[in-house]
Amino acid sequence: MKQFITSNINDKSAQKIKVYPAQMGTQSFGTLRARCTTPDLAPIQNATVSLSLPSNPSVIIEQLTTDASGLTEEIQLAAPPIDFSLTPESLQPYSEYDILVTAESYEVATIAGAQILPDVIAEQNVTLNPLAIEPSGAQELFVVDPHTLYGDYPPKIPEDEIKPTNETGEIVLSRVVIPEYVIVHDGPPASNATNHYVRFRDYIKNVASSEIYATWPEATIYANVLAILSFTLNRVYTEWYRNQGYNFTITSSTAYDHKWMNGRNIYTNIGLVVDTIFTNYLSRPNVKQPILTQYCDGSRVQCPGWMTQWGSKTLGDQGYTAIQILRNFYGDSIYINSAVEVSGVPQSWPGYNLNIGASGDNVRMIQEQLNRIAQVYTAIPRVAVDGNYTQQTADAVRAFQRIFSLPVTGVVDLATWYKISNIYVGVTRIGA
Repeated sequence: MKQFITSNINDKSAQKIKVYPAQMGTQSFGTLRARCTTPDLAPIQNATVSLSLPSNPSVIIEQLTTDASGLTEEIQLAAPPIDFSLTPESLQPYSEYDILVTAESYEVATIAGAQILPDVIAEQNVTLNPLAIEPSGAQELFVVDPHTLYGDYPPKIPEDEIKPTNETGEIVLSRVVIPEYVIVHDGPPASNATNHYVRFRDYIKNVASSEIYATWPEATIYANVLAILSFTLNRVYTEWYRNQGYNFTITSSTAYDHKWMNGRNIYTNIGLVVDTIFTNYLSRPNVKQPILTQYCDGSRVQCPGWMTQWGSKTLGDQGYTAIQILRNFYGDSIYINSAVEVSGVPQSWPGYNLNIGASGDNVRMIQEQLNRIAQVYTAIPRVAVDGNYTQQTADAVRAFQRIFSLPVTGVVDLATWYKISNIYVGVTRIGA
C-alpha cells in the first residue's frame, strides 16, 4: 500500500494528493483500488489506470497497472476529515478524482469524479468493451453526480408502502425472488433516458454508496441497505413500472426511487454488507410483498413515518441494532424476511456453511465452479473435484475471497456461495 506524505511542498510526491487547508485539521486519507473486467467478468491484466485531479486533468498524479486478477494495488489518496461525513455539514465530505482506464484491444473508459471518503476503501469497478476490429478511438465517459447527502436532488414523492393486490395483473410474481438483473431507467419514468441492465447486487451496492456514507456505523449501513433492498424488491415483485406500460424495473430519480449513478465507485464495507444480506427484505405480518420502505435525509427534507438517513446514523451511534433502527422509524411490526430463490445461479444457497470436513454434491459443485473460474482468475489454485472439502479446497476459497473483497476465511458462507455462483455464471455465460 502506498502513502504519500506532503512534508516538502516541492517534492514530486506532494503533487499526488489534494491537501486541505490546515484549519480543517490533520490530513485524512481514503483508499482506492480499481478492478478491470470484461462484460462477462473475466479479469483484464495490464490495464493502465491513470488518476488526475478534476482541477488539473492534464496532470497524472498516479498511474497503476492491473494484475492477473484485474486488480490494481491499493493506494491512499487525500480526503477531507472524517467529521465532514458524520454530521450534515455543508462542506463536501469526500474528495474527487478522475480516472482514465486503457488496455490494449479494449475501448477507453473515463470516470469523472470518483468519490474518496476517509478511512474506507473505495473500489472502482471498470468494465471495458473489446474493440470490434481495429482501434477506433471509442471511449466511454462516466460522470459521477454529487452524493445525495451533499448534492441537491428532488425529494421522494410519497407512495403507499403496500401496493393493492385486488386488481387483475397488479401482481405478476407469486413469491419474492431475487432477480439476476434489474433494468434501471436513468432518469424520471417518462423521460427519454437510457435503460441499463445492472446485476441486482451491483445495483444495490451502487445505490447504497450513493445514498449513505460508508463512514457511518455498521448497524446504520445494515438498516439502510435493508430499506434499499426492500424498496427495490417491491418494485420487482409488483412489476410497478411494467404495469404502467414502461419497459424497465426502476428509475434513478430520487423523486420516484433511489439514486443510482452509472459508473460510480462503491465502498468495500457497503459491498460486503450487500453480499451478506442481499436475499433479505422487510415485511409486515400477513403481507406477501416486500415493504416499499421510503426514506429521506432528515436534514434538508423531513418525512414523518419514514426512515431518515441522518436519524438512522444517530441511532447507530447510540448502539441501536439494524432492526431497532428500522422499527424506530417504520414501527414495531416490521421484520426481516428472506427470499429462498435467487435467479441466475446454478443452485440457491443450501442454508449452511461449507468448511473443512464437509462432503457431498454441494462441495463438488463449488469445486467445479472454482476450477472453471481459475481458468481466467489464475491466482486461484485448482482443486480435486471429489466432493470432499479439504485444506486444498479451503485454500482455493481463500484465494477467491481475497480477489473479490470478501472476508478471507476459507469457508463458503452465503456471501461466498453466491459470489462464486455470480462469477462462474459470468465467465461461462450459462445465465445468458
